[in-house]
Amino acid sequence: MSLGRPSGHVGTHGRTLSGVQRLAPSARVNLSKRRDTASSISTPTMAAFVPRAAKRLRLTAPIARPQCSQSARCFSVTARAADQRPQWNHSPSGQQPPPNDDKTTHFGFETIAESVKESRVASVFSSVAGSYDTMNDLMSLGIHRLWKDHFVRSLNPGTSSWTHTAGQAPQQKGWHILDIAGGTGDIAFRMLDHATNINKDNATKVTISDINPDMLAEGRKRALNGRYAGTGRLNFVEANAEKLDMIADESVDLYTVAFGIRNFTHKEAALREAFRVLKPGGVFACLEFSKVNNPLFDAVYKRWSFAAIPLIGQVVAGDRDSYQYLVESIERFPSQTEFRDMIRDAGFLIPKGPDGDGFENLTNGIAAIHKGIKPAR
Repeated sequence: MSLGRPSGHVGTHGRTLSGVQRLAPSARVNLSKRRDTASSISTPTMAAFVPRAAKRLRLTAPIARPQCSQSARCFSVTARAADQRPQWNHSPSGQQPPPNDDKTTHFGFETIAESVKESRVASVFSSVAGSYDTMNDLMSLGIHRLWKDHFVRSLNPGTSSWTHTAGQAPQQKGWHILDIAGGTGDIAFRMLDHATNINKDNATKVTISDINPDMLAEGRKRALNGRYAGTGRLNFVEANAEKLDMIADESVDLYTVAFGIRNFTHKEAALREAFRVLKPGGVFACLEFSKVNNPLFDAVYKRWSFAAIPLIGQVVAGDRDSYQYLVESIERFPSQTEFRDMIRDAGFLIPKGPDGDGFENLTNGIAAIHKGIKPAR
């Protein structure tokens, strides 16, 4: 079935970009000053989402939970994932000392060995895979759905161009989109809907890549119940974004990553891989939690994030640790300007953005959209 995991190089459908000039006019990065409603949502509107989000998560909470020893905290996750989870032993200082012979990195506010971060992050997302949208409701006060809609509209995926060959019927080219850390399909489904409904493009395809098999399983389940099942327009691959060996060089028109890159151990390596797989003129686009630019609102948001979200995770899902990590990971992520510069250092050209800063803040900077264009030869 076309939704199964691929075994070789991802195809190069829609190979239409060899430079910025090859992007369809409607598909070029929007550099206008237009604002979207997602960037101006009020705090009362956000708060209205919270009770419903908590209620949905409560409904998905397990009825019975195993007892946990003190040496390893419990995650609401399958036995397989729990067995693979490294123990959550914390030193009195709040950090877990790494081995002396290993490089270190951050896991939320902890300093840990690079070699164990991947498994620690895997445990978190295996734990929340079944309630991922509700988790994002709690993290964004419900507005992540508006942000994602705006993100997709700003990229305008799909093309209305056709190829004409003598003696053959015209064929639509379509795009090849690679959605990284997109296991549940939330962005991919929106991309295909936009290409199909707005640009009348039935040829654009999306490869969903995620390092976590539980997240991919959730995406496959949704795809089987959706309109794109059996169309060949969706493909799933389990892969590490820092080493995409199964993706051919210059085979992708659009690379997207939403609420995922902050969890990568080596973000620079992932950006280099994005540059490699994109065609000249292809677009890198990232939607991620960021730094609030209003001091008063920042104080309110931090109080909500660090006090309320882990507590809700503990009460309604029996999983405080996962939610604690997620709010800490936002705080550790680079600022808008720092991440913009990382994208530039990877070789991308940076469009100015609505404010001329090279990124677009959403809801006072709770989240931000970053874009980079691979230069044409």
